[in-house]
This record gives sequence, C-alpha cells and structure tokens, in this order.
Amino acid sequence: MIMIETISKDNLVELLPLIRKYQEFYDAENIDDIKNRKYFSQFGVSSGKGCLFGYRKNEKLVAFATVYFSYASSIISKVAIMNDLYTCEEYRNQGIATELIKRCEKYARENGAARLQWVTASRNKAAQSIYKKLGAKQSSWEFFTYAT
Repeated sequence: MIMIETISKDNLVELLPLIRKYQEFYDAENIDDIKNRKYFSQFGVSSGKGCLFGYRKNEKLVAFATVYFSYASSIISKVAIMNDLYTCEEYRNQGIATELIKRCEKYARENGAARLQWVTASRNKAAQSIYKKLGAKQSSWEFFTYAT
C-alpha cells in the first residue's frame, strides 16, 4: 500500500483543508481556499515548478509537503525548497513527516537539485527535532522578508 501520493488536480480539493490548517498553524492572515486551490494547482510531477506530496492513512490525507525549485548563486546550482510540511495533529509522532521529507529529497535529487532546503518557525521545536534526527544541517543564515 502506497502511503505517499502525488497531489494533482484530481485530489487537490481533498488537501485544501490541510493547507488551511497549515496556514493557521503559522498564523497566516486572509486565508482563502480559492486562492489556495489556484496557487497549489500549479505544482505537479510534470509541471517543472515543483510537486505536492500527500500522505494517506486509513484512506484519508493526513499530511502533505510542497517542493518547488529555485537557484542558489552561492553554489551555482538548482535547489529544491520544501516550502510546506504539515501533519495533522492526531497523526504526529508516527514518522510521517520523516517519510515525506525523504520523498521530497528523492524528488529533488531526481530533478537535478543540489540540495533540499527549508525554513521553519523558531517556536516549532517538534519539527526541528525531526530535522536534526534526519541529519539536516541548520543554517546560520538569518531569514528576512520584505513586503511588496
């Protein structure tokens, strides 16, 4: 039984409630399911932009990850960015996030990315613990945003 599946236009509607929960977890403002559907529908195995992966347990999507591509001039390479990783609270501590990260890393490698990178909130200690157990290196870079 395959637990991780690629999210496409066929099953994206089922994932939208998890995307909303993820955005609520990170205190996103003005969450809009219509905008979410449009935005996340651009990702897919053949899109070249990136891919969404869902984790199914007991016939229900309970977790997801989004990977998209960019470039890093510091290493002159394509990089994969795992921009979203979320597991429903009642399914945490079951290794689901670890499996999704490994699937994202495989997808990144298969698509020529030199590395998989991501950020998380400093308050998200549970996620940081998973990342460290996987052997991910924590960056010393500071993350900034500038609203346009």
